[in-house]
Amino acid sequence: MSRTRTALLAALALVAGASGTALAVVPGDVGIAAVPCTVDYKVQNQWDTGFTTAVTITNNSAPKSSWSLKWSYAGNQKVSNFWNSRISQSGTAVTAANESYNGSLATGGSVSFGFQGTYSGTNAVPATFTLDGVTCNVDGGGGPTDPGPTDPGTPGTGTRVDNPYAGAKVYVNPEWSANAAAEPGGSRIANQPTGVWLDRVAAINGAGGKMGLRAHLDEALKQKGSGELAVQLVIYDLPGRDCAALASNGEFGPTDIDKYKTQYIDPIAAILADPKYASLRIVTTVELDSLPNLVTNVSPRNTATPNCDTMKSNGNYIKGVGYALNKLGDVPNVYNYVDAGHHGWLGWDDNFSATVQTIKQAATAEGATVNDVHGFITNTANYSALKEPYYTINDSVNGKSVRESKWVDWNRYVDELSYAQAFRQEAVSQGFPSGVGMLIDTSRNGWGGSARPTGPGAKTDVDTYVDGGRIDRRLNTGNWCNQAGAGLGERPQASPAAGIDAYVWIKPPGESDGASSAVPNDEGKGFDRMCDPTYTGNPRNNNHMSGALPNAPLSGHWFSAQFQELMKNAYPAL
Repeated sequence: MSRTRTALLAALALVAGASGTALAVVPGDVGIAAVPCTVDYKVQNQWDTGFTTAVTITNNSAPKSSWSLKWSYAGNQKVSNFWNSRISQSGTAVTAANESYNGSLATGGSVSFGFQGTYSGTNAVPATFTLDGVTCNVDGGGGPTDPGPTDPGTPGTGTRVDNPYAGAKVYVNPEWSANAAAEPGGSRIANQPTGVWLDRVAAINGAGGKMGLRAHLDEALKQKGSGELAVQLVIYDLPGRDCAALASNGEFGPTDIDKYKTQYIDPIAAILADPKYASLRIVTTVELDSLPNLVTNVSPRNTATPNCDTMKSNGNYIKGVGYALNKLGDVPNVYNYVDAGHHGWLGWDDNFSATVQTIKQAATAEGATVNDVHGFITNTANYSALKEPYYTINDSVNGKSVRESKWVDWNRYVDELSYAQAFRQEAVSQGFPSGVGMLIDTSRNGWGGSARPTGPGAKTDVDTYVDGGRIDRRLNTGNWCNQAGAGLGERPQASPAAGIDAYVWIKPPGESDGASSAVPNDEGKGFDRMCDPTYTGNPRNNNHMSGALPNAPLSGHWFSAQFQELMKNAYPAL
């Protein structure tokens, strides 16, 4: 649910210039001249001494190759940090100029940037903006001087920071840590922070002797001490969950949307809203492997599954994610990050923007707004390489682009970092706040060890070049279950690259992706042939072998052999 409101201020009357040229009248708005630009200024978050703001400029005049937006504050506001623009301030006068990569502004085009500032007293929205010296009308508001209507469930403006990982420790799950420490050599990584998976209703209160949500949050308060601490929770129990796979099917059937709301999301939201936990930065990664399936695995595509067709037609993925974002977003210290798949799933032209559109549909459903989305997460529980150092998407061999290679297969991206940064830009362009950040799960994408290439492949032909130099050694990017040869990736860290809030280990290393053969269980988890090392594949992995390790247990259960392999192939090495 939004904690800001966009209020349309009165359009500024524009007079014709000295040349006598008449200005066009907007159809349906007789007497109001066409405006050369509009500025949308939104205060997203505000606390006692500071605030964050998102600004979107829309250019209605001739195309621009560079731009400069100016405004003045009525109070003592000072800009302290900024992104996607270069901001300078002299007294109350502020100038925001384009970066090298976003200077182009077509007629009808928009550009967004954001900043953090300080203030005391009042924090009024600026009255006037000029773009390259021309006054714009302002679609602004939503600040503290104009709070607008709020939902009855809204607890008021929270104290969210731009990046919940910045300057904070991250919660170490003692249960995972104990499993890691019990393995030979595991003590080297047992103190790393990992995600806490709430993958069924029973996990909320704790099942099978495991810690429940309150127990984890109480432990987090102990670990926090006097500093800041982020806790990473995985919200993962949608009706008809993970419709294109079986190993991670959940307990709720396709039509159980009301049970999902009342038995799963509502109890979690109630616990998170307990004032006892208000000092924690609670990061929620919301419903992995759901919304992208509505783009890639539905009819008429050859990758369609009946389950995904059902979930698209009944709308319960959209409703469920929207409800979760709304209810969790009501808690001021919760940071929602929505699943954005990975480059080997969504990097193709017909998947990329369509996925952002689908996420936006969910983020504006069931009372949610895009302001309930703090960011997105890619590569969760997957193996896509963070960076491919020995080839780029722009390379070619003998006149053939690497996009024509069998491995890349016309994808626009070759690794997760380039994909995540582009996904963020696409999300902002489609209306998400300009301050959204990205997380990348690096728990199992290191691809080190003796099989790691040390330089580019030979330029005999494009396939030899790509296959010889790629560090991702899977048989196909569609392979996702317990991959042989994988290693631990970059250790969790805050602000590692532009637009990236953190590298994280949301999937705890050593916990299985799914059983290698059918295992009777009471967790609702089926047997997926993609976890069977003898499986020869399907259209979703271009009919390659699965590449899965043998003898794996049910998803989420400890898989010692995989843990040992991940340590052996870690990159950077342990």
